[in-house]
Amino acid sequence: MGIRKGHVVLLLSPNSIYFPVVCLSVMSLGAIITTTNPLNTAAEIGKQISDSKPVLAFTIPQLLPKLAGSTIPIVLLDDHAISNASQAKIVTTLHQMMKTEPSGSRVRDRVNQDDTATLLYSSGTTGASKGVVSSHRNLIAMVQTVLNRFSLQEEERFICTVPMFHIYGLVAFATGLLASGSTVIVLSKFEMHDMLSTIEKYRATYLPLVPPILVAMVNAADQIRKKYDLSSLHSALSGGAPLSKEVIEGFLDKYPTVKILQGYGLTESTGIGASTDSLEESRKYGTAGMLSPSMEAKIVDPDSGKALTVNQTGELWLRGPSIMKGYFSNPEATASTLDSEGWLKTGDICYIDDDGFIFVVDRLKELIMPHTKESGKWHSYLQYPRIHLARFSGRI
Repeated sequence: MGIRKGHVVLLLSPNSIYFPVVCLSVMSLGAIITTTNPLNTAAEIGKQISDSKPVLAFTIPQLLPKLAGSTIPIVLLDDHAISNASQAKIVTTLHQMMKTEPSGSRVRDRVNQDDTATLLYSSGTTGASKGVVSSHRNLIAMVQTVLNRFSLQEEERFICTVPMFHIYGLVAFATGLLASGSTVIVLSKFEMHDMLSTIEKYRATYLPLVPPILVAMVNAADQIRKKYDLSSLHSALSGGAPLSKEVIEGFLDKYPTVKILQGYGLTESTGIGASTDSLEESRKYGTAGMLSPSMEAKIVDPDSGKALTVNQTGELWLRGPSIMKGYFSNPEATASTLDSEGWLKTGDICYIDDDGFIFVVDRLKELIMPHTKESGKWHSYLQYPRIHLARFSGRI
């Protein structure tokens, strides 16, 4: 396909066993993988394409209409019948590529740890979507942190419930857990019944999820336990927001053999930041956990820039080997988020208690500002037919 070091490759796909195959293959060549949400509109995907300038795209036939306005060569992830593809520049399928012997004359580019590996798009700390540039060194540090955190055995089985295009899914399933030799069971999308029946069928042991799924499992616990055998499950890994005392204790009451672990991270930190690594730590209600190994943190007064002490509230700054290189083609945003000493300004208002636990209490900047183009973006989201209720909150 002529992909070389520094080229950007777009992956537009729901969760699939081919997702890590494409990601790792692209990165092994020194090329850069950029992912996008399959639920994004064609206009949103077009904006990312215009910014990142990929030379090749991987997708599935059902998502071809979202690339209809692009001239990027496309590789299909499956060989199913293709419809509405007249405007798409399809060059081959992944199955055909896998059958083709690599050229013996090709000279591979040397890939260094500081070379860019991924370009994931995030709202970051300012609200506008930006490309987060992460290096191979960032990913290596992340994988090592994941391996050290769990001390996993090969017989462990994880259910993939979170999207792989997001840093949580990329960290957990497309890279980190594969390095442990654990089994990953992939769900193409989240459905409660599919998740629970898959746990039962494949005897899954770990369940990474987000708080709303955990809350739903608590609320429907009586029906779930009657219908599904979840006895193989021993750990639930929650990320996205700290869990309250009511949620943690409610879950433990309904599922007493399953411990809850939590994690905190950003796309800009390659998903690494803090975690609770035992049930006792998770019972520090409201905590994001203790700082991850090899990561430094400080709490800073956002007005004066002065470092604060224990139990004082300010902006959380992080520094470590998993912190991004910067924002793609956006030196202003990079300079406002990364200081000259490598500290990442997370935009989260936090404090660290006497025992070293981090508590997130607020955001420094709101992601949606009234009377701006960002607020209008959410009106389009509310047009999705499956949204029945939405709630917004803010301060004046």
